[in-house]
Amino acid sequence: MSVRAIEHIGITVPDVEQATKFFVDAFDARSLYDIIDRPISGQWLEAALGVPKGTTIRSIRVLRLGNGPNIELFDYSVSDQQRPAIPSDLGIQHVALYVDDIDAAAGKAERAGATILGGGPSDLPGAEAGPGNRFVYTRSPWGSTIELVSYPNTQVYESLTNARKWRPEPRTDA
Repeated sequence: MSVRAIEHIGITVPDVEQATKFFVDAFDARSLYDIIDRPISGQWLEAALGVPKGTTIRSIRVLRLGNGPNIELFDYSVSDQQRPAIPSDLGIQHVALYVDDIDAAAGKAERAGATILGGGPSDLPGAEAGPGNRFVYTRSPWGSTIELVSYPNTQVYESLTNARKWRPEPRTDA
């Protein structure tokens, strides 16, 4: 058995239409299809997904985002739904999107409704540092944390090991 890639990232949102518009406007996502055509609930859902009794999934939409994994947007109806995770919470707490122009991407995300955290893009620290290597955290309109990152140049860690983390192929259409 071998893991080949991350296929999708599931994000629970309060409104699939609003979230789709945000991802399209902020990150040029493409809406591919809706997985279900009517709400689903019941014992199977509760057992298969480990959700509380009485949970209903109102809709699930698949988006395509650049050259990375797909995004699945879930709209749940549940009585005790929690606030979105923040970076200090346990578990998966943010998605990072690789961008070529971090200032332009942050501006576009902000115009689409994101809140820019930390005053704007900052240099990547430590083992990821390098000229022009930057990041910024944003909050979506519903509160999920989305990082924008760009590292067009060599990172410090690359001088310490032959191992390399994933990096998108250089653009050929720019």
